[in-house]
Amino acid sequence: MHLEIITPEKKVFEGEVMSATFPGTDGSFQILNHHAPLVSLLKHGPVEYKGKDANAQLTITGGVVEVLNNKVILLADGIA
Repeated sequence: MHLEIITPEKKVFEGEVMSATFPGTDGSFQILNHHAPLVSLLKHGPVEYKGKDANAQLTITGGVVEVLNNKVILLADGIA
């Protein structure tokens, strides 16, 4: 699936990943390939994403994530 992580200042990441974990307001949740459409508010916490060759983690201060047609867009308030 395709993941984009965007802040008001810049695009932080764009690429293909196998999974992504987000800090939802009611607890963390994971998105995998072909996930159902979803829009969710996010709180301060870690975002983890796993690609074929590497894993990465960053901490966001909050934001919104949208999942649609195997594309995930994270609009983060900022990176902590």
